[in-house]
Amino acid sequence: MRAPGKNWEGARRCGPPMGRRPVSASAVRAAVLAAVIAMGGGLLSPTHRSAGAAVPEGGLSPEEQVVINVYKQASPGVVNITSTTLAYDFFFNVIPQQGTGSGFFVDDKGHVLTNSHVVEDAQRLEVTLPDGQKGRARLVGRDPQNDLAVLQVNVPREKLHPLRLGDSKQLQVGQMAIAIGNPFGLQRTVTRGVISSLGRDLRVDPSDPRSRLMRGIIQTDAAINPGNSGGPLLNSRGEVIGINTAIFSPSGGSVGIGFAVPVNTAKRYLPQLIAKGRVAHPWLGITGQSIEEDLAAELRLPVKEGILVAQVFQGSPADRAGLKAGRRRVQAANRLVVVGGDIITGIDGVKLKSVDDLTAHLDAQREVGDAVRLDILRDGRPMSLQVKLGELPNE
Repeated sequence: MRAPGKNWEGARRCGPPMGRRPVSASAVRAAVLAAVIAMGGGLLSPTHRSAGAAVPEGGLSPEEQVVINVYKQASPGVVNITSTTLAYDFFFNVIPQQGTGSGFFVDDKGHVLTNSHVVEDAQRLEVTLPDGQKGRARLVGRDPQNDLAVLQVNVPREKLHPLRLGDSKQLQVGQMAIAIGNPFGLQRTVTRGVISSLGRDLRVDPSDPRSRLMRGIIQTDAAINPGNSGGPLLNSRGEVIGINTAIFSPSGGSVGIGFAVPVNTAKRYLPQLIAKGRVAHPWLGITGQSIEEDLAAELRLPVKEGILVAQVFQGSPADRAGLKAGRRRVQAANRLVVVGGDIITGIDGVKLKSVDDLTAHLDAQREVGDAVRLDILRDGRPMSLQVKLGELPNE
């Protein structure tokens, strides 16, 4: 899994049903045309909206016209982001290193939405507008947990073209998906595909199986490559439905499996990023090991699923509530685990199978300052603890 932001990157159906009359080829063509016209909505010209309109020889199909109109409408709001980090060579000389990504305007105040990994560790950020004008950008806020970041640029208001944010809850597998970005530094590139799947889970750091899960991720086959990160994924109405964030690629280039953060996630956290520069995620203050059947059998645990509490951070909400961490390391089921502490089996009456279930519940159902009830086993005895959630510390 690769995140296609910086240069070093790079997180399936026949014959008419029995008992029905075969459908004529002309009827099929008419139905397909009508569906495409409906998909395009107001973006199609009146000529294309007329039912059964023929494509003139050498002209454009309705589907092509949809993509063209979306590109014309949205591309003025898409920018190229260049991030500069400072590294040292063998002789301790400072060497600037650059990476590129994409972003797009979300308001008329110069705020640009992009990916957190596009701007990570950057000492300097520069934005290139569609007309070629370059300008320094200020980092307003980052949310590494959802791979989101907001920049701000100071440019004349007439050069700001905010994109409309859609509703990712309404997405359906198979609908059109259009990506605009700057792959390999090639500015304002458009690719088209479909929504391949919904509700995917993606690690914030795909190389680390212990990193936090981003849930509800959109999968698309619209070509996404290094440099596309942070750019918009749009529907046929030109509304942003996702923020392109990663590709699965053995080769480093697009193989038709790309991922985007749902726009509803961005809409939820944008106000906090702009106002506070960060997102306040609820925090329990532990690390743990998910219990699986083979682990439970080898350790002779009293439950087959839940969380072994491996560490409780000093002064954390869990520490203040009295949660107990494990005391010794053992090897079991081909892994090192910490045992002897509490086992978390549920939260607020919801059974937990894994650490990912716990973080998902906190992110979706709770806010900083909320009180939760943990169901635990301590030395084999069931009990409950009340915990007032804190805020996840900065990296």
